[in-house]
Amino acid sequence: MESRYSGTLEINWIDGKKRLDSKNANYSFGSLEKVLTFGLSKVDIEPTDRTLLLGMGAGCILHPLRAKFKCKGKITAVEIDEQVIKLAKDEFDILTIEELEIINSDALEYVKQCSEKFDLIIVDLFIDDQVPGEFYSLDFWEGIEQLMEPNSNVIFNAGINLNGGHKYTQLIESLKSRIDFEVFESVHGVNTLLIGKAT
Repeated sequence: MESRYSGTLEINWIDGKKRLDSKNANYSFGSLEKVLTFGLSKVDIEPTDRTLLLGMGAGCILHPLRAKFKCKGKITAVEIDEQVIKLAKDEFDILTIEELEIINSDALEYVKQCSEKFDLIIVDLFIDDQVPGEFYSLDFWEGIEQLMEPNSNVIFNAGINLNGGHKYTQLIESLKSRIDFEVFESVHGVNTLLIGKAT
């Protein structure tokens, strides 16, 4: 399937499991699910937590959030790519997840306009194997901060095979009085996760 945002999207069967891939990266399920599950294991999750997922993909983290981490609160999932949403619904049983609102929107615009508050925010905004530069910007992250409840958590899948001195280091420094970040490099060999708590 061709996407105007992500190029070629493929559904592949690996080890008896269905996954969604772009040309150069795993988009949902597969290694991405393991990376995001690792991130969730590093934060405290309450059963009633309200979750914002920016970059839903096919929704691979939603089932573990419900089953493994016992989070029953409302999930708002934002995805820019209508083709990905269609695949999530048709191929990955996403509509079986209760208390899920799917919004077809650009994450930048959603964050600017949203007035809700969340207990957990997951930022997983890749186009193929790259995180667009605007999602490292201070403007975007100041918007994220406005959506966070006191003591809430944020997980940012910041990139693949990043080197030291990456631009996220300046972001961490700029936000340190408001969000306390810990950096996890080479998660499952390739991903960098930033895990933060609102101060």
